Amino acid sequence: MKPLPPLRKVIAQHGLSASKALGQNFLLDGQLLARIARVPGDLNGERVYEVGPGPGGLTRALLEAGAKVVAVERDRRCYPPLHELAAVSDGRLRLIEGDAMNVDEAAEAGVGAHIVANLPYNVGTALLVRWLSGEAWPPWWKSLTLMFQQEVAQRIVASPDSAAYGRLAVLAQWRSLPRLAMKVHRSAFVPPPKVMSAVVHIQPKPAPSGVSPATMARVTASAFGQRRKMLRRSLQSVPGALSALERLGIDAERRAETLTVEEYVALARMLDGSNSNQDTES
Repeated sequence: MKPLPPLRKVIAQHGLSASKALGQNFLLDGQLLARIARVPGDLNGERVYEVGPGPGGLTRALLEAGAKVVAVERDRRCYPPLHELAAVSDGRLRLIEGDAMNVDEAAEAGVGAHIVANLPYNVGTALLVRWLSGEAWPPWWKSLTLMFQQEVAQRIVASPDSAAYGRLAVLAQWRSLPRLAMKVHRSAFVPPPKVMSAVVHIQPKPAPSGVSPATMARVTASAFGQRRKMLRRSLQSVPGALSALERLGIDAERRAETLTVEEYVALARMLDGSNSNQDTES
């Protein structure tokens, strides 16, 4: 790529400032952005889908790593600097102007793309749950490299029977491998957020057989929706769940955060098996 002016100068030229309403915090440290771009591995020639590029700091790092980038941005103020970046990217940057929640991602980025993003705080978790919850598996994406508030990142990689362990951990771990790739100090952002941040890297793994994502979502939503209650109370709204717990030898007086990911998988599998048997008998 052609030499680019410093990102701070670009932001000043276009009169940009981070929008609290859009959950924005700009990351300007070029070395740090390059480190994030290296988390998925060698991106030279790889396709990358980026959400919320803002003024294009991480986008620059991805392009410099050799990636072909599709970036989705809803903030119209950021379009001019992003179009300027696209003009010098040798055709390797395409901007989609709109809301990432409404994008047909697989169609736009292509199957096998990496998702790399400093996600806006206000939609980050919703996007992650969507990417983890698809019926088709392996998913359309090859890997996820995502910046979150450190608290959310810890919830994704949490172990059972810990304060951070919850529904997000189970959804992330039952058919993918998440790891905490790096922590990012609040001072690296403009303006500095009130909390620390962290980058999580997630790779899909083979899905357990006989388990539907819909059942897993229903079971975890019920269990962790009332996490202070025993399973016999929190899962009573899920047909067949209590008898399935008994058959699996799982004490119904345990609480949701004490069950391992494998136990949730076994519970969902048994529920799916019971439903299948009922359909066959009917």
